[in-house]
Amino acid sequence: MSAAAALMVAAEGGVIGDGRTGANLALGVGLIGVALAALALARVAGRISTGNARLGALSAMAVGLAGTALAALHLATSSGGPGTGNGTVGAIGAIPLGLIAMALGRRALTHSRRTERTAERIEHDRGFGAA
Repeated sequence: MSAAAALMVAAEGGVIGDGRTGANLALGVGLIGVALAALALARVAGRISTGNARLGALSAMAVGLAGTALAALHLATSSGGPGTGNGTVGAIGAIPLGLIAMALGRRALTHSRRTERTAERIEHDRGFGAA
């Protein structure tokens, strides 16, 4: 099964379930992306000492993109509008969640790069100061 076919099956709600399943999947993926981004921001700020902030930020951006794509695909393939039970409102709500995950992930990535540069500069200054 190709990636496009897998996304179509996921957006349509899979083999079983009603039309809301695809929207719920997109909402779940978007929420996971926001949680990953929040953890990455906490790692950059130094509140969590385990893990890699850069990797967390990149994964939050990827998961946010996947959630947004699933929601957009569900909106494109769902029949009917809001209130029909096809998950249109859930998919509309999942798009901002994915975008928020991508934005927070980008912010964490930017801050992690800035923190890495500052740490390198401090080490560089210590090396020349000790010589």
